[in-house]
Amino acid sequence: MWVPQLNAFNQPVYLSIADALERDIASGQLKPGERLPTLRELAQGLQVTPGTVSRAYGEAQRRGLLQGEVGRGTYVRATPRAEPPAPESLVRPASLSAEPRVLDLSIIKPAGDTASTWLRGALVELANGTDFAQSLDYAPDGGHPAHREAGAQWLRHSLPEATWQQVVITAGAQHGLLVAISALTESNDLILCESLCYPGIISLAHSLQRRLRGVEMDEEGIIPASLRELCQRERPAMLVCVATCQNPTTATMSHRRRAEIAAIAEEFDFLILDDDIYGFLAADTTLRPLASYAPERSVYLTSLSKSVLPALRIGYLYSPPRLLSRLTAMVRSSVWMPSPLTAQLASNIIAQGLDQRLVQLQRDEAAKRQALARELLPGLKIKAEPHSYHLWLELPEPWSADEFATLARAQGVKVLSGSQFQAQRSGGSRGVRVVLMSPTREDELRFALTQLASLVGVADPRRFY
Repeated sequence: MWVPQLNAFNQPVYLSIADALERDIASGQLKPGERLPTLRELAQGLQVTPGTVSRAYGEAQRRGLLQGEVGRGTYVRATPRAEPPAPESLVRPASLSAEPRVLDLSIIKPAGDTASTWLRGALVELANGTDFAQSLDYAPDGGHPAHREAGAQWLRHSLPEATWQQVVITAGAQHGLLVAISALTESNDLILCESLCYPGIISLAHSLQRRLRGVEMDEEGIIPASLRELCQRERPAMLVCVATCQNPTTATMSHRRRAEIAAIAEEFDFLILDDDIYGFLAADTTLRPLASYAPERSVYLTSLSKSVLPALRIGYLYSPPRLLSRLTAMVRSSVWMPSPLTAQLASNIIAQGLDQRLVQLQRDEAAKRQALARELLPGLKIKAEPHSYHLWLELPEPWSADEFATLARAQGVKVLSGSQFQAQRSGGSRGVRVVLMSPTREDELRFALTQLASLVGVADPRRFY
């Protein structure tokens, strides 16, 4: 079996393997048509991971040194030739110590180029505004009334009757989750969520010593019958739920499903934390938030980080009056206060109507990228909403999600395996989350999706090993 001599230690191992391949092919030690070791064999010989070897073979293929044949393995190319070029942004840097760029389809965020031009003007107006001095000082509990009124204005697109007195400002949606779970539940309480859920909920529940249980899902999200059955066995304190463009599956609850979930919360007397961070992306604009079906036992959470800009770390909790003091006290205990400067910037954006212009721009951009995904992923089993930032790709047998995510990264594309979203680790997953808004340019997204489609098309993933 061919085992390379790795001479360079000032660069990633996969590049050293690719360089050794190039050197041994040039010297004649490896002949045209010669079969190379499998990923697993060479990984064991070099004491590295199969993913490292896969990445090395991928780099050698990019250089035109190797070719893969489905079901047969990887061979030295008989007539070396260059592969079609990747986008310029993916070409390996001249410095051998630098990693090639990976296209990151793992982080859900709005398209940044659209918002940055608008926000430059908003920042100038903030500095010149009459409220600038106030935004540099301490804020009262819950936030300045003017900032809370701006939050209520944002909320009224979903909750028309929202009043500023019931708004609590947080330092983003993740902080809002922390505040609500910490303030409204106790150590060892049972918290329910979707069986596949946002990983931030999992980490929060564990760090706060809450018991987390996932509820079975279908194409609309949490199944009411499964929720009821679980409540009959145990007594939950809270349900954390994403009812619109759920992360990671993109499931969206119908009007009827939301009413059923709210009725079960009433029957079994638990709180609902309605994480509506993607509510503005709903295809059905008549959908009401889950919280509106049980307003006296629901806390509604939203933020501007997904609709405007990730750096705008301002979130809004909307709470029944009886829970407000507990939430504001937890904000004070956790961060003392969210930045009044950022809250003022958010308030200016909302007051000028810039938030709604940006929302429409993001929805339009997401729709274009979803159309591109449908074009480049034909015949694959995907779940998506027309305006969602991401899609859920269900892999055919014999793929596993972890295996696919590892090999995709070796090909220069980062996606998240479904196993990272499991509320309880219970076996493998065949789903991966693919984010469409992260690459700035369309050619980068096109390249990344083409790579994923080619990888899914491999009938036997074992050939990589």
